Amino acid sequence: MKATAIILTFSTLVSFIVAKPDKHWPAWRGPHANGSSAGGSYPAKWSETENLIWKAALPGKGCSTPVVWDESILLTCAAKGQDAVLAFDWNGKKLWQTEIGAERKGKHRNGSGSNPSVVTNGKHAYALFKSGNFAALDLDGKTLWKKDLTKYGRDTLYWDFGTSPILTKKHVVVALMRQNNSWLLAFDQASGEIAWKVERNYKTPPECDHSYATPILIEHEGKEAILVWGAERLTAHSAKDGSMLWSAAGFNPQAKKNWVVVGSHVVVGDVVVVPYGRGSHLTGIRLGGKGDVTDSHRLWTRKDSGSFVPTPAASGGKVFVVRDRGEVHCIDPKTGKSHWEDAFPRASSSYYSSPTVAGGKLYAAREDGVVLVADVSKGFRYLGENDMGERVIASPVPVANRLLIRGENHLFCLGE
Repeated sequence: MKATAIILTFSTLVSFIVAKPDKHWPAWRGPHANGSSAGGSYPAKWSETENLIWKAALPGKGCSTPVVWDESILLTCAAKGQDAVLAFDWNGKKLWQTEIGAERKGKHRNGSGSNPSVVTNGKHAYALFKSGNFAALDLDGKTLWKKDLTKYGRDTLYWDFGTSPILTKKHVVVALMRQNNSWLLAFDQASGEIAWKVERNYKTPPECDHSYATPILIEHEGKEAILVWGAERLTAHSAKDGSMLWSAAGFNPQAKKNWVVVGSHVVVGDVVVVPYGRGSHLTGIRLGGKGDVTDSHRLWTRKDSGSFVPTPAASGGKVFVVRDRGEVHCIDPKTGKSHWEDAFPRASSSYYSSPTVAGGKLYAAREDGVVLVADVSKGFRYLGENDMGERVIASPVPVANRLLIRGENHLFCLGE
């Protein structure tokens, strides 16, 4: 049977639970795992007196991107030395705050103990922290179960854990990728019991087996599969039992040290676009196949594009790469060629947040808290910048004509 591999929309996965609400951003990169929203109208300019609907103070530091299900806005955060999950409504009112366990603080200035984003199916929300605290809650903030993922080994990452959990139809899946101690873990959504676990260890140069990327759910030959990027390998695993379906290697032929994976991959149709080489390389790999597809499925490779920390966004069949110093490349995922290349104004700060495309605009937050905006509906037209007044590492979230931006100290809601 001819292999097919398409990204699964989140609404497909949860349609058996509840109808998709209009206010819908259920995971770190949104309902399609691509950092974009096709419709809506979102502002290009805002300030304390213009287009700011509300801002809510946060109890501690966190870098996770907010997620949205209907009337609930969820994020993780430190709160008095505890890992916590918070919920806000669309008026900026805090609905609840649930502490999960003792916090393990971040060590990078742009990191925290609350880097991973919550994922939700509209019934339950799942939150993961650097400490190893992993919990399921209902949307009223009640803890349903809690696990300690330190039982699967010590976190040896050089920096702060940042991989978000993802959902399949039956399981909540977590990737732990570090030196000689890497796992793909699937837990029963309702009970938290381990459904399956698969080791994922490869011999690499120093730090190259560390990964902060988040897996993506795809379809392979009509069944759910999990696409994992790290340790110089792109691997596809059966969602049923974690068994490997295919793998692609060849990402570090010169065996360079410290080519750690930070930015995640993005899927467009039947192509996955993978940034690697600390922002120096970008490659396109055709999904599908069996076994080692390193040679047969690599479509193209560029050595003049890519991003180290920001994950590319995809919209309208195009991939938008915001490089760490503000260059912007719009790329055809099938050929790797640029539709256009441009750049935001140069600054001393870099980009740690991943870009978001919404309503024809590209939003990119710099680490110093300046959010830059460009019209990318027909090429690149720079629209301006907006200073949030605090550091921003989380990605902008566009929902129902409202733009959520999570800063170091506040959650902002913007709209025209």
